[in-house]
Amino acid sequence: MLSVENLEVNFGAVRALKGISLDVHAGEVVALVGANGAGKSTTLRTISGLSRPRGGRIIFDGKPIGGVAPSRIVSLGIAQSPEGRRLFGGLTVADNLRLGACTRTDKDAILRDSERMFMLFPILKQRLKQLAGTLSGGEQQQLALARALMAAPRLLLLDEPSLGVAPLLVRHIFSALAELKRQGMTMLLVEQNITLALDLADRAYVLRTGQVALSGRSAELRDSERVAQAYLGAAT
Repeated sequence: MLSVENLEVNFGAVRALKGISLDVHAGEVVALVGANGAGKSTTLRTISGLSRPRGGRIIFDGKPIGGVAPSRIVSLGIAQSPEGRRLFGGLTVADNLRLGACTRTDKDAILRDSERMFMLFPILKQRLKQLAGTLSGGEQQQLALARALMAAPRLLLLDEPSLGVAPLLVRHIFSALAELKRQGMTMLLVEQNITLALDLADRAYVLRTGQVALSGRSAELRDSERVAQAYLGAAT
């Protein structure tokens, strides 16, 4: 479904990504893990069109999307739940969910997906008229995920879904992600908590200073000393 080939991204004189390559197949959950500054979020932002690549290719469903406008990428079937949630805090939960579906015109399908979101995240139904900015951190994260899903993506990009969330709600969120996986949702997950990431993902790429240091099936990477070395190396 997604192929990233030798992706390079610069921020001024800083080389944030130095030739990253990765693949995501339909129905698969793939994790990007690594220390802070390894390039995980930059990879997602570039795939979703929020950062422009300096070199390399991004192929989605057989078509190049590198440098394509973010709105067009959403309409092609890629939605992102961003780090920090980035909700419209002055709008209600219901309004945020409607905005997630703004590229869609199939009203009956939108309504069905709304009900599906309430099954995954029941608290949102109770908070529909509440301003998003007044929700707890865990509730905001659930809303950010639901808003992305309301775009009906074929590929869901997740950037640090556990960040700033209480442990009990982290378990609930990852339980919902596991249910999405069972339903066949394709996901590319950035997550600082490597245990959570590898428990959910089928495969993982370990990034170190803008490059892929290691990749493989999650079960093989879970106890790998090379994973720990990549984390330590990226942090120094």
